[in-house]
Amino acid sequence: MKAIKETNFNFPKQTNFYKGKVRDVYTIDNRFMAMVVTDRISAFDVVLPEAIPFKGQVLNQIAAKFLAATQDILPNWVIQVPDEMVTVGRICEPFKVEMVIRGYLAGHAWREYSAGKRSVCGVSLPEGLKENDKLPEPIITPTTKAAVGHDEDISREDILARGIVSLADYTQLETFTRALYQRGTEIAAERGLILVDTKYEFGKVSDTIYLIDEIHTPDSSRYFYAEGYQERQANEEPQKQLSKEFVRKWLIENGFQGKEGQTVPEMTPEIITSISDRYIELYEQITGDKFVKNDAEDVLNRIEQNVLTCINDLITAS
Repeated sequence: MKAIKETNFNFPKQTNFYKGKVRDVYTIDNRFMAMVVTDRISAFDVVLPEAIPFKGQVLNQIAAKFLAATQDILPNWVIQVPDEMVTVGRICEPFKVEMVIRGYLAGHAWREYSAGKRSVCGVSLPEGLKENDKLPEPIITPTTKAAVGHDEDISREDILARGIVSLADYTQLETFTRALYQRGTEIAAERGLILVDTKYEFGKVSDTIYLIDEIHTPDSSRYFYAEGYQERQANEEPQKQLSKEFVRKWLIENGFQGKEGQTVPEMTPEIITSISDRYIELYEQITGDKFVKNDAEDVLNRIEQNVLTCINDLITAS
């Protein structure tokens, strides 16, 4: 299976193209966005040299499912999902922060805590916590949204003081973030999972706030298996998890954390296959659906034709 590392389409009325870490985004008629979720994979804000088969399909289909399952909380950017790897939606003006919410002390927050810090993004944490402990209540730890390079931790106070987001909008973003996390937690629990932490991105059209990008995927979220969680914590054992953290751990163990002068370790076929399998495992576990691998024959042509049909329908309808 050839993974889709990049795309180079030229759609009718295409007005812009943006290549993100994982997504190739085509602006159509300055009104719509066609977001192609490639098989690229990033960690520590670095795009790794090898793409992961089926990763884009996994991310796009999980996001589509959970965007649909949360649209009663707030509207989202999606208009149509014309292909397993593509979402087409409305253009929103994005807020320049990512709303990260954590229910457990894991990942980046744990690394900060274990280094002696007792405050993350201006939020105080109690003494005596262990890795993966449940927090007294979920905390919001926002980051700046970097166009290039690393996203940076930022506090609510700094966001407001620097005028990155207005008080009224930020208060609404916090409310939406907590409601979305609660919904995600409930859905995960039904599937025997714990939604440990996740991030949401928001945008605005006129006065309306929309949920944008992806939600509750292994790229934006961390999941633990609920069964055995308490026992593993009591025995100070690692949690069984479904997230991209296993990729980060593999990189750390091989001397890479995205810092200057470090080299990404060799991504062997075995490593690539194992990462692909983990993404598919998460898809099936969190959605309850059997993953159907997309047609490997000329995926690029299939994507292009499906997007063309969608674009033509949208432009004709408007």
